[in-house]
Order: sequence, then C-alpha cells, then structure tokens
Amino acid sequence: MSISLSRALITSATAAGVTLLGAGIASAHVVVDAPGASQGGYTVATFRVPDESDAASTTAVTIALPAVKSARTEPLAGWNAKLDKDAQGNFVSVTWTAAPGNAGIAPSQFQRFAVAVGPLPKQDKVTFNAVQTYSDGKVVNWNQPNNADGSEPENPAPSLTLAASTGGDDDAPATTAAKDDKGTDDTARWLGGIGLALGALGAALGLGSVIRGRRS
Repeated sequence: MSISLSRALITSATAAGVTLLGAGIASAHVVVDAPGASQGGYTVATFRVPDESDAASTTAVTIALPAVKSARTEPLAGWNAKLDKDAQGNFVSVTWTAAPGNAGIAPSQFQRFAVAVGPLPKQDKVTFNAVQTYSDGKVVNWNQPNNADGSEPENPAPSLTLAASTGGDDDAPATTAAKDDKGTDDTARWLGGIGLALGALGAALGLGSVIRGRRS
C-alpha cells in the first residue's frame, strides 16, 4: 500500500498542480481535483478554496472524507491540519485551520489544500462536503447536490467522478513479482544442486582414473 500511495502522491500531485494552474479561479466555489482517481484506488485530492467575502478572511476549512482507511495531509505553511476518525478507525474528515500569525485566505485570494486518501469507494462518483469558516464568524456549507435539471446549485458540494476499477489489488504487481522471484530462486537452487552433483561425480571418476593408473 505504501508503494501505491507514494506513486499516487507523485503522479496525482503533479497533474493536479498543472490542471489547477490552467483552470485559474474562474469558479468561485470549493472544488476538488484528483487526476486519475479510480474506484478502489489511492489518490491525492486537491481542494481549491476561494475567499468569497469582501472583508473577512477564510480561517478554517473542513472536508468530509468517504470513510477511507488511509489519509495523509500535505504540509502547508501557515496552516494546521487535523484528521478525524470514526469508531471503526476510518478517516472521515480533515480540517485545516489558520495557524497563529496567519490571517488565512484573504478576500480575492484562494488556497489549495491537498490530502492523500484511499482506497476510494467503488462507485461512479464521490462527494466531499465542505465547511468554510470566515474570520467574522460566517460559516458556509458546500454540500448541495446538482439540481434536478442538471444546473449547479448555489453552494455545490465538491465531487469527483471516479474511473472504473481495474478489478485488481494495488499490491498485486508486487505480490506477483515476489512469486516470480521465488520461482527463479528455486530454479537456480535446483540447477545449482545438479551442478554440484555432476561436479562431485566428475571428481570421483577422475580420482578413480588416477588410482587405476598408479596400480598399472
């Protein structure tokens, strides 16, 4: 799992950075991006949080997670991150809070927050409800589904469309490689044993020839 998660961190984080830079801040909503995210897989989910107030700063952001077994936050200067678990030990939310001395996300600015999570639910779409807290005490909930006609609501919930599962375990390649290595090792030992036996037989035949030569 650690190998799969490391690959997800490197690949998804790089792609997410490129995508977000291209997208800019045209949408003044909390949105999530995770290129390559698939059902049952691990990914890096990057949340873009814009400040929509004219005077107050965003001082805290809470994101609901889909009860995943693994979650790790990316260090972010000026912000403290806290992960919460349920009774079963699954990660259910992450909260970023502006550290002392950090005013938070100022008006007309935005901030990116990244968290590595997995395995993702085996479903077509996953939603991350968000709560945004401002310095003046205002709280905005980003938890509304799309309207029946497909149009976007006032406070849409950040959501991801997941690619279909490949049907395999992320650790399967490593397991297969281990089995192949074991088979190769067993074959090498078997061949080595045959070589030693032939060598011993050759030595015995040579010694017999020497003894017979001396007697004659």
